[in-house]
Parts: sequence; structure tokens; C-alpha cells
Amino acid sequence: MRLSHFWSLMNDEFGETYASSLAQHHVLGVLGDRTVAQALDDGESPRRVWLALCDAMDVPESRRLGIERRPAR
Repeated sequence: MRLSHFWSLMNDEFGETYASSLAQHHVLGVLGDRTVAQALDDGESPRRVWLALCDAMDVPESRRLGIERRPAR
């Protein structure tokens, strides 16, 4: 997963403002007691960070791949 896709998923699921706040302030034990931002800055895989956050925030499996976007006609 690319970092840009990670942020698209974050914004889709939590909204831009809350996604940013979560990334800066929510500490995840499974990521070594680091925030999302710290884990990403330390080189952690965006996919691993995303899945860890989904588990912590009880994001349903059906929404973990993001929303389906259809091309505009």
C-alpha cells in the first residue's frame, strides 16, 4: 500500500480532520506504543499501520478496503 492510498483510506473512513487528529494523537500498543504518524515516520508499512488502526477503531471488514469509486462519465 502506498502512503497516498493510506491517507485516502483514512480520510474516507474518518474524515480529514479526525483522520489527522487520530494520526497525531492516537497511540497504538501493537505498533510499539507509537502514534500512527510516528509509526509511519519510523518506516512502518502503511498497510500494517492501517490494519492496526482498523482493529483499534473497530472498522468493519467491509470498509477496510475503502469506498468504491467509479470513474465519472
